[in-house]
Amino acid sequence: MSHKLSRWALPAGIDELLPIQARRVEQLRTAVLSQFHVAGYDLVIPPLVEFVDSLLVGAGEDLALDTLQMTDGLTGRQLGLRADMTPQIARMDAHSMPPADERRLCYLGTVVRARPDGLGGSRTPMQVGAELYGVAAVEGDLEIISLMLNTLKIAGIERVVLDLGHVDVFGSLAEQAGFQAHEEEGVRDALQRKSNADLKALLAGRELTPAVFDALMALSHLNGAWRTVLAEANQLLAGVMAPVMHHALDRLQKIAAVIEQNFPQVTVLIDLSELHGYHYQTGLVFAAYAEGVGREIARGGRYDEIGEAFGRARPATGFSTDLRELLRFYQAQPQTSDTIYAPANYADAELLLTVERLRANGQRVVMTTQAIPATAPQLVRQAAGRDNLWQLMGDTNHG
Repeated sequence: MSHKLSRWALPAGIDELLPIQARRVEQLRTAVLSQFHVAGYDLVIPPLVEFVDSLLVGAGEDLALDTLQMTDGLTGRQLGLRADMTPQIARMDAHSMPPADERRLCYLGTVVRARPDGLGGSRTPMQVGAELYGVAAVEGDLEIISLMLNTLKIAGIERVVLDLGHVDVFGSLAEQAGFQAHEEEGVRDALQRKSNADLKALLAGRELTPAVFDALMALSHLNGAWRTVLAEANQLLAGVMAPVMHHALDRLQKIAAVIEQNFPQVTVLIDLSELHGYHYQTGLVFAAYAEGVGREIARGGRYDEIGEAFGRARPATGFSTDLRELLRFYQAQPQTSDTIYAPANYADAELLLTVERLRANGQRVVMTTQAIPATAPQLVRQAAGRDNLWQLMGDTNHG
């Protein structure tokens, strides 16, 4: 590529939206935010740039690696371009807003990521999501998951695979095994990759009880239809079943049953080795998958107490998705009117009044210096003495 041509090239993973795509995004944005509003979620708009130590509060290493950083010329402190809006919303709930027993917030905006995800995803997703604060009960999880599934339905995705997990199952086993931080990370990574050979090699060097060893090895197999997985988990993990694990499995059962009842078109699975966001998630984790997409289309989970760093620790759960990713499924409504053309005569007061009246009624009017095709809807000057000097000629579909 020549230097001259390279001026027009965008960085890998950075994309733009042209008029048709942008119009579809705006229609989908309006529909999604309207759903959030009627469900009681208030829209907030966090800043694109914050101090890094605020952006990364409670986040894991992955988010730190995804965050583009720079030095603030005013303070000398490190700034970051947001790579995920969830920590920002937690800060706003804990620090920027007055206390409330429950709070529902939603958001939509572009995030910037330093790394591509390896599956062709954008480095500038248009992240949209909702966060629920102050509800520790299972009803909070059900509300957020239902909101996510309804969001996907608005985008045209009804056949969804919902994958549920719970980090407390692995967390309890890791505690019983006495793992050091680096050992826990290695085992977690092997479970995520479902690499039984690597997992067995990592565990072989540890002095573990047979029950803990067998339970950790079983986790990578405990995935599939929710009833089957929960039955097997209660059997295979019986010898190491700490109260926190029993509570986690019971919560998964309640969530799976309600979602299956309320969303019969959704296939509910459970995967006890699903540990995305393990460093900051504190309980339930979930992801939604759609046919034809090689990665999750939406994800979320519980991250209780993340607000502690901002002075207000409390229960929190939420989900997010990429509005641009949803576009591949979204069928935008057709435009309600054709474009009307008028000559670009800004000295004609009557013409300007007519254009203003049409635009006020929602009509799209272009004032152009070019020749207007005879077949196009257009404003035509009538003979003097008529009540209206400018008349609309041609057919329009303005309803």
